[in-house]
Amino acid sequence: MEGNSGSDPARPLLANRDNNSAENGGQRSRLSRRISVSSLRASFTSKFPDKVRSGLDSESPFDVDLSSTTALSKGEKEYYERQFATLKSFDEVDSVESSDCIEESDEEQAQQERAMKISNYANVALLILKIYATVRSGSIAIAASTLDSLLDLMAGGILWFTHLSMKNINIYKYPIGKLRVQPVGIIIFAAIMATLGFQVLITAVQQLIQNSPAEMMTTEQLIWLYSIMIFATVVKLMLWLYCRSSGNKIVRAYADDHHFDVVTNMVGLVAAVLGDKYYWWIDPVGAILLAIYTITNWSHTVMENAVSLVGQSAPPEVLQKLTYLVIRHPRIKRVDTVRAHTFGVLYFVEVDIELPEDLPLKEAHAIGESLQIKLEKLPEVERAFVHLDFECDHKPEHSVLIKLPNNQP
Repeated sequence: MEGNSGSDPARPLLANRDNNSAENGGQRSRLSRRISVSSLRASFTSKFPDKVRSGLDSESPFDVDLSSTTALSKGEKEYYERQFATLKSFDEVDSVESSDCIEESDEEQAQQERAMKISNYANVALLILKIYATVRSGSIAIAASTLDSLLDLMAGGILWFTHLSMKNINIYKYPIGKLRVQPVGIIIFAAIMATLGFQVLITAVQQLIQNSPAEMMTTEQLIWLYSIMIFATVVKLMLWLYCRSSGNKIVRAYADDHHFDVVTNMVGLVAAVLGDKYYWWIDPVGAILLAIYTITNWSHTVMENAVSLVGQSAPPEVLQKLTYLVIRHPRIKRVDTVRAHTFGVLYFVEVDIELPEDLPLKEAHAIGESLQIKLEKLPEVERAFVHLDFECDHKPEHSVLIKLPNNQP
């Protein structure tokens, strides 16, 4: 490594790469804003040992495959993969800054609405078929799957109403929009599904305790059962594959539900057939397994979306991406603070920057406004606030007051 004095691979990607390349802080600041993703990648990869270079893809500059490299430890592989993921996020920042995403956004929104409509129509048709299958078979596991389809229809209506309410915004009643309706709708959806799980669990346990086997199905009943449940499973599998690629959380909730239905349909069918042919208790046991899976799966969804409403900090990867955008903005002397927290689906961002003390107000406003616009172009950001200052040595301007109950009797 001779002749490469600043080649510590553990250094941050945004660190000054050559301490002798600038004679003062102002010049170093100007140089840092000219750093591009390509130059960062070139500097980073120039320090690679041969055992890492073998995993580079010349056609995809921000992808690295180290799975077949045996000379690296697990921690080393994770380190290099994280660094390349960071570089890829920086490249996304550059792409967003130089492009207009309005047309793509409209097309994506149309695809999302189409996915929701198809899902709702399919839920109506499959509910009718499953009701018939339940009546013909008398299986409690199939009944559990039918109840699931009924609640799918109800919950789908909730999600569709949520989507429509987000589109119809009264800026006087909701000045920052209604994106928080989305996680609230998903929480209601998940709570209904978890409630279904408890109801099925109670019914199945009661049947086991009563020790009351159902009548055996005829050949005609089995044919109808196979046909309806396999058809429903195939339809749900296709809908899951169609919806899971969407970036919209409501459509992803539909996708999770379709995937859940694939599992419940297959488990319900197997439990019903085995319970009819071999041991009657297999049917309620299968229903109990479905109920436990339902409760666990949707309880996790409730917690995940509830956390997004309480202002959790963004992960380091998002903060790095925001910092990369801010430090490359012109005329900024120093970056004081970069914060981001959840307030629904997306992030609220707060940035404190230092500008020259003698800068005219008109120019300072233009710098802050243009930085705000850049930040709000990022797909993760709902709203950005840029605070301007002439120094960074002051006390914090905001305080969080937490009222704790008095523990003394």
